[in-house]
Amino acid sequence: MNTLIKTIEVIGIITFAVTGIVEARKKGMDLVGVYSLAMITAFGGGTLRDFILGRHPLFWTAHYWYPVILLGLSVLSSIVIKDMLNRSGFVTFVLVLDALGLGSFSASGTSLANQLGYHPFVTALMGVVTGVFGGVLRDIAGNEIPYVFQRTEIYATCAFIGSWAYLATMWATSNDVVSVIACIAVTFILRMLAIRYKIRLPL
Repeated sequence: MNTLIKTIEVIGIITFAVTGIVEARKKGMDLVGVYSLAMITAFGGGTLRDFILGRHPLFWTAHYWYPVILLGLSVLSSIVIKDMLNRSGFVTFVLVLDALGLGSFSASGTSLANQLGYHPFVTALMGVVTGVFGGVLRDIAGNEIPYVFQRTEIYATCAFIGSWAYLATMWATSNDVVSVIACIAVTFILRMLAIRYKIRLPL
C-alpha cells in the first residue's frame, strides 16, 4: 500500500471513529462499547472491501497502530466528548467529519480497486462500499435503521459520484494524487450541499 493510500486511510479512520464514538456516547455506552463502535465504524467498510478484493491481511490488522489509535481516542472521549455533545455547533462538526471520512474512504477504496485493474463500475462500487459500510454497521450496532438506507439527504450517491470523479481525473491526468483529491473534494462538497439544501433521491 503506497503512502498516499495510507495517509487518506488514516484520515478516514480517525474521522469515522469519532462519529462512532459520538454515537456510542449518545447511547450511554461504556468504554468497551465506545471502542467497539469506533472500530466498527472505522474499519467496517475497508474490511468488507478487502474481503471482496481478496486482500490479506486486512488493512487494519496489517497496521496494528490503527486500532491502538482508536483505543486512545476512545479513552480520550470519556474526558472530552461527553461534555461537548450538547454544545452549539458540535453536531455540525460531526457532520463535517463524517463527510470528510466518506470522501477519504471512498478515495482509498476506488484507488485500490483501480490499481488492481478492476472494471471502472466495480472500482466505483468499491469506493462506495469502503465509504459507506462502516456507517451501516455502526447504525445496526446502535439499534438504528442505517442512515444510508433511509430517505434522507444523499450519502452513498455522493461516494459513487466522487468515485467516478476519481476515475475521470485518472483517465485525464494519470495522476493518482490529483485523482484522490478530486474524489475527496467532490464527495465532501456534494455531501455538504446535500445537507444544506436537503437534496434527496427522487425515488
